[in-house]
Amino acid sequence: MRLYGYWRSSAAYRVRIALALKGLTYEHVGVHLAKGEQHRPEFAAINPQQLVPALQDGGHLLHQSLAIIEYLEEEHPLPRLLPTDAAERARVRSLAQIVACEIHPLNNLRVLNYLTGQLGISEEQKLTWYRHWVTTGFVAFEERLTREPWTGRFCHGDTPGFADIALVPQIANARRFKVDLTPFPVIRRIGDECTKLEAFQKAAPENQPDADRS
Repeated sequence: MRLYGYWRSSAAYRVRIALALKGLTYEHVGVHLAKGEQHRPEFAAINPQQLVPALQDGGHLLHQSLAIIEYLEEEHPLPRLLPTDAAERARVRSLAQIVACEIHPLNNLRVLNYLTGQLGISEEQKLTWYRHWVTTGFVAFEERLTREPWTGRFCHGDTPGFADIALVPQIANARRFKVDLTPFPVIRRIGDECTKLEAFQKAAPENQPDADRS
């Protein structure tokens, strides 16, 4: 398998966690989003959206992080990332989608660049925008974790899975942009539990071969 990603990409981070939890090896191909490498014709041929991640698995070329993770779950079912019960699977997917469909699309790099570039908003206004949407999403996520009986050591029970894979990269980005996480004790606790695990450490941005520490 070959994973096209960027060390700071939340979406690529999700796929790295899933691959690590399942113990799958892959070739890492860095696509430097901040330098615009995603717009090069050779990568546009891999993903017409010019976004990461993309996963090449034999003759299959896969896009969109949650779809890739579901593919990995079906092709490599153990250890499980989704519950066996249909209602519980729906619950886990909906938690993941709060991050992947509601928070992240408003705050990814191309959106932030558009805000400061074409629309000309200030850096402080950009940060206000970012923090607002993360906080709004986390309020709902925290409430569900608090009130729903399936929450355990992790988002769903006592083993890490689909929802944790979505949550941890968003926590990392929230901290990077100095979002106040004080109101979200359950989110913080679960994030801390995840980052104790080798798979999450292996997938962390700072541990990627293309990490830019300059």
